[in-house]
Amino acid sequence: MSTTQEPVPALTRLLSRAVRALGRAGHPVDASRLAADGWAVLRHDHPGEAERLNGVLHYLARLPGNDPAKETRMTAEDRPLDVRSEAPARRHTLIFETWQSLGDGEGFVLINDHDPKPLYYQFAAEHDGEFTWDYLEQGPETWRVRIGRTAAA
Repeated sequence: MSTTQEPVPALTRLLSRAVRALGRAGHPVDASRLAADGWAVLRHDHPGEAERLNGVLHYLARLPGNDPAKETRMTAEDRPLDVRSEAPARRHTLIFETWQSLGDGEGFVLINDHDPKPLYYQFAAEHDGEFTWDYLEQGPETWRVRIGRTAAA
């Protein structure tokens, strides 16, 4: 590495290469957790670098064996959040804002045009034990996931 490189972008590139290699080596869940942890560290102060790791999470989500934990709760009060017409750069912000607005035990149903598995790992990196995740529909054109806030959150 050249001494003229900025450390955060250089480390983000290294982490991106490493977690992609870990995922291809048969450990996509571990790789996704590491990438999401990096994303959580960077997202507020270095959003461009966090977005790079978000792209890596989307790559890892397509690898075989990448199945995040699933929860099994849903209520009739869950409101839908359809992000399919939102710009991709806005989607995760909107989803996190919606989750933050929930009361204990409440949830919403995310409607998306691709598997939101990267989002699961981002929630786990920032809100481990505070959210629930339940796939209601898994493509091929529409994914519906109930995302909830636990009473402990």
